[in-house]
Amino acid sequence: MDLLDRLRRLIVRHAGGGPHAVKTIMEGVTVGRVDQPTPPEAAMLKPSVAIVALGMKRLILNGVPYDYRAGQYLVASLDLPAVGQALRASPEEPFVVVSIRLRPADIAPLLLEATALKPPAFTGLAISDATPELLDPVVRLLETVDRPDDMRVLAPGYRREVLWRLITGEQGALVRQIGLTGGNLTHVSRAIQWIRDHYREPIRVGQLAALAGMSESSFHRYFRSATSMTPIQFQKQIRLQAARTLLMTQSESVAEIGYFVGYESPSQFSREYRKTFGTSPGRETGRPSARPQAVP
Repeated sequence: MDLLDRLRRLIVRHAGGGPHAVKTIMEGVTVGRVDQPTPPEAAMLKPSVAIVALGMKRLILNGVPYDYRAGQYLVASLDLPAVGQALRASPEEPFVVVSIRLRPADIAPLLLEATALKPPAFTGLAISDATPELLDPVVRLLETVDRPDDMRVLAPGYRREVLWRLITGEQGALVRQIGLTGGNLTHVSRAIQWIRDHYREPIRVGQLAALAGMSESSFHRYFRSATSMTPIQFQKQIRLQAARTLLMTQSESVAEIGYFVGYESPSQFSREYRKTFGTSPGRETGRPSARPQAVP
């Protein structure tokens, strides 16, 4: 049995039954399986690596699709509003994935040990093939779930090995950025958090640049490199994701919800909502809440 097949079996077993199963099996580690293709759903990515063991998924970031399939992994370097859907999934061959959070405090110490790192990368998402050197510690990590003592003693070492394989692998430059507390990615992340916390308010780029400790021109350049969006486009995606949740859970009208999330024009709200989610906001009203994403 090869490593990818072992990983698939472990994920399916730990995720549990049901056609759409998601489970956090230890802190920062989530497994998921989906038995049929899913419609586009909003997802807020966190810094993480997602390794697909079976099937295929698509993430769309600002209109750009990122497809990744069995044997590949996706790295997200910061919080990003995306739209995701499982493209290839069936009861016989479900979409199967494991996601591991990438925390700066875990990555930073390893940077001191690496002597031949690639130059820092500045981007939000990247996809690569998963090597046996990466899959092996992930498999061993998931094998500890049924053995509490092994999880307590061995799992931290396996997670460290996973991070090391990422740092020294094809996307090492990108993962390194997450651990550089004084790097530009950290500065942009502060601006992203402000937008998420104040998405209903008008954006002042000068204020965001000052928060990031950059000039306005540098901030624009780094923000767009990291997110593939301008700050205004990023805010729009946050507003639309918030609106979708409200449409499914609240009784207010489409116009009221559009206004609440920051749109002054109902027609603009409807137009941008349809462009992002492929349906009008009116069709979402009263619809049962969308199923949670399996993981990135």
